[in-house]
Amino acid sequence: MLRWTAVLALAFAAPAAAQEAGRQAPQTFEKQIVKNIRLNYLLYLPEDYGKEAGKKWPLLLFLHGAGERGSDIEKVKVHGPPKLIAAGKSMPFIVASPQCPEGSWWTPEPLKALLDDLMARYAVDPDRVYCTGLSMGGFGTWSLATEYPALFAAIAPICGGGQPFMTRRITHVAVWVFHGAKDPVVPVRLSQEMVDALKAAGGNVKLTIYPEANHDSWTETYNNPEFYAWLLAQKRTPRQGG
Repeated sequence: MLRWTAVLALAFAAPAAAQEAGRQAPQTFEKQIVKNIRLNYLLYLPEDYGKEAGKKWPLLLFLHGAGERGSDIEKVKVHGPPKLIAAGKSMPFIVASPQCPEGSWWTPEPLKALLDDLMARYAVDPDRVYCTGLSMGGFGTWSLATEYPALFAAIAPICGGGQPFMTRRITHVAVWVFHGAKDPVVPVRLSQEMVDALKAAGGNVKLTIYPEANHDSWTETYNNPEFYAWLLAQKRTPRQGG
């Protein structure tokens, strides 16, 4: 179970001893809010993990789509890296594939808490942390990266979207976006808008649109060795402004 504490404080001035009727006076509200998080996830360690003392490994976070939510962790193996690993493919990353609870959506705070836990417990190279996701996970990838822009070396949102104005926060992050031109579920324009905004902000981004693909633009992506080679070539760079 992952647990984090959020503290909200509005501190405009010292609180008045009493509020006088008919007048406006500054006050302060402060309350500690604790929320417990529980995330089931699949964890893959590379075959050579632990064989070389002191070696740090890249970490890949995979976010599934809406159809894999729930409490059956086997559903996470339906698509993406978990599917390939289950079929016997070796990966050069530590791969973490959490499962979003039924009825929920990917939100940044629990995922950041999971990453913090993984980085504390395993030999993770903090300069090679990557995130990718499909559909709902594509939206989650954008959201997580823009909320925590100092965390990632690269992200790869697939058939997702987000808030274009937030892309100015990740101009230092390498981004590769994928979408199907004929996607009837998530319009390709949602990816295009994010890419256009990131380019306008000076970001490092490229876009692959599969001309004949519908919603499934992930199978071809995750089966492409060049995708993983590109990820591994990216290292975290300092964030400049934003």
